[in-house]
Amino acid sequence: MREAGRVVAQTLKAVSEASQPGVSLQDLDDLAREMLAAKGAKSSFLHYHPSFAPIPYPAVLCLSVNDAIVHGIPDARRLEPGDLLSIDFGAHIDGYHGDSAVTVGVGEIDPEAQRLSDVCKQALEAGIEAARAGNRLGDISHAVQTVCRAARYGMPAGYGGHGVGTAMHEDPHVPNEGRPGRGLPLRPGLVLAIEPMVVESGSDRHRLQRDGWTVSTVDGSRAAHWEHTIAITDNGPEILTAL
Repeated sequence: MREAGRVVAQTLKAVSEASQPGVSLQDLDDLAREMLAAKGAKSSFLHYHPSFAPIPYPAVLCLSVNDAIVHGIPDARRLEPGDLLSIDFGAHIDGYHGDSAVTVGVGEIDPEAQRLSDVCKQALEAGIEAARAGNRLGDISHAVQTVCRAARYGMPAGYGGHGVGTAMHEDPHVPNEGRPGRGLPLRPGLVLAIEPMVVESGSDRHRLQRDGWTVSTVDGSRAAHWEHTIAITDNGPEILTAL
């Protein structure tokens, strides 16, 4: 899983750096495909077909721009200065998966967009810090919630992280809101994806676009999304999708 996580981290770094004004979302997806092939890894996203989706996922990246929260499908759209872009990517090697997401600004972004992304990242860091043996799943959820709600941001209802292993999505579901001291006991060896999502307007409502995949805000406000795959160990949480 460390090997898969390393591929994910390297690819996210390259795609982030390539996310410049004028570059198309399809260009970024092509770059990620090339890196997968070069590293002998396979996409966790391509052809993934959960029951809610009308079609299998057609790309290796989820690219969500501005009001898109998650699961945006790459297309011919070209990035513009000031866009806020969430890049979500998963890869597997020998059947073991890694999953991570970052939010980046395209060119120069306004202070409000930067704060949105920064708070979301801080919520991820708080969730990771709570992912310690002896704690419970609710401690992670509560840590994420505390950071996001203190900033007065919305959190899309029903969305959160998940277990990771020989499948990209495994039990348990990791809610982004919860009560401390409740839920599954955290034990060494458990691997989780923690992924806060925040909405600038403070609304928790969201809508599914006509493509059946892209989840967007209902009021057109911007969103941010950060994620890491982490392992719970005797020595604390280990981030498997960091460089």
